[in-house]
Amino acid sequence: MTNIQRAACVGAGVIGAGWVARYIRNGIDVAVYDPHPEAERTCRDVLATAEASLDRLMGGPPPSRGRVTFTATLSEAVGDADIVQESAPETESIKREILAEIDRHAPAATPIGSSTSGLLPSRLQADMARPERFLVTHPFNPVYLLPLVELCAGERTDPHVVERAQSVYDAIGMRPLVVRKEIDGFVADRLLEALWREALWLVHDDVATVAEVDDAVRYAAGLRWALMGSFQAYRIAGGEAGMRHFMAQFGPALQWPWTKLMDVPELTDAFVDKIAEQSDAQAAGRRIRELERERDAGLIAMLHALRDEDLAAGSVLRRHEARLAAPQRVRADLDAPAPLRLLDARVPAAAVDYNGHMTESHYVKLFGDAGDALFAALGLDDTALAAGESFFTAESHIMHLKQVALGEQLEVTTQILAADDKRIHAFHRMHRQADEAVVATAEQMYLHVDTERERVAPAGGTIRANMARLADAHGALAVPETAGRAVGRR
Repeated sequence: MTNIQRAACVGAGVIGAGWVARYIRNGIDVAVYDPHPEAERTCRDVLATAEASLDRLMGGPPPSRGRVTFTATLSEAVGDADIVQESAPETESIKREILAEIDRHAPAATPIGSSTSGLLPSRLQADMARPERFLVTHPFNPVYLLPLVELCAGERTDPHVVERAQSVYDAIGMRPLVVRKEIDGFVADRLLEALWREALWLVHDDVATVAEVDDAVRYAAGLRWALMGSFQAYRIAGGEAGMRHFMAQFGPALQWPWTKLMDVPELTDAFVDKIAEQSDAQAAGRRIRELERERDAGLIAMLHALRDEDLAAGSVLRRHEARLAAPQRVRADLDAPAPLRLLDARVPAAAVDYNGHMTESHYVKLFGDAGDALFAALGLDDTALAAGESFFTAESHIMHLKQVALGEQLEVTTQILAADDKRIHAFHRMHRQADEAVVATAEQMYLHVDTERERVAPAGGTIRANMARLADAHGALAVPETAGRAVGRR
């Protein structure tokens, strides 16, 4: 993961607010500065939409959510930030002035990223006293759902800052793409610009309306692009002979006078009115927030479908979900007269069955993880394992008491019923954090094994002493009502 705890977002428009949503969803506190009098209201509107969409995408709220603070000054926002994201208007002079001010007030080692969609980083960093910590970090709208972020260094950017930025954005569920050479528009926007120019001509020349142009994308190539982009799609189009055959067959068409990529129709008032009127008709009375919700719903559906196949953007989501859902061990107090709280975990999509409930195998996994956490608390570390010490599970009895759904946050507590130098008789309870209900229990017998001799043997001194400490601490606890129960019998 990353050690980023505090982020600063300078500029809280659509992109800036999207960054805020992305950060707080990953447990990072965010300080926001934007001098516009309506900035906080509009940002919170975006955050409300983002929260609803991310709950659907991730199957529920996050285990921890970062806090949002709106500051009165830029210096207050960036003063203790671990990373700064600038999302000011796309004007070079404005960005340079703001970036120079951020550079004056942010901690010296803090990376500073700009959301610019095309301005050159070497020019943007020109007025900074510490230009080595600046780079372009260009996201895509909505930032909280689309994983791509283009990273582009300037002439004076430290390569280590780019490497650090990659790890940060990867840890918050994004797909960093390092642009190999500094170039106007970077990679993705140059591709979008080419399509946009051609689309404007098609509407200008009455070949198609704006809705028909969008249909031509979304019902065909857009679906394919979401999965494999252009080059891989064309490789497949070349058949078994691959890309060479495709280039030989269709390459000559690139010389035909089809495109007007180097020209743009004049944006006269009449042409702008034409586009605006057709766009209004396409929206059919739906307001921006409604269109945003429709967009998010479609993106979530596609991301879920791609996640299930572990493909393209779905692979990024799948890895991030797994990272967030990985059980977290909690430090145990072996002398406390209470069950040990050993494990926190979140139910991931991969652990949910056709009924929408946590799978039986995931109960087994979480109780197994709790056992591993218990052994670690007793002192079974890498040194002990290398010396031939281990614990094996000899018996298990799991009771499923309540249904558990996608995204729910769980914790496992463990009570020691008995222990000697070779055995641990443990009783685990799985709690749902939202209502503290016990959703499942597991009663297990663990045997200490000498792995070199492959037989049950007394535990080593440290582990044996900790087993005794824990058994003593739990000795006065009430025995669970279902302890010792056979299947189907009280």
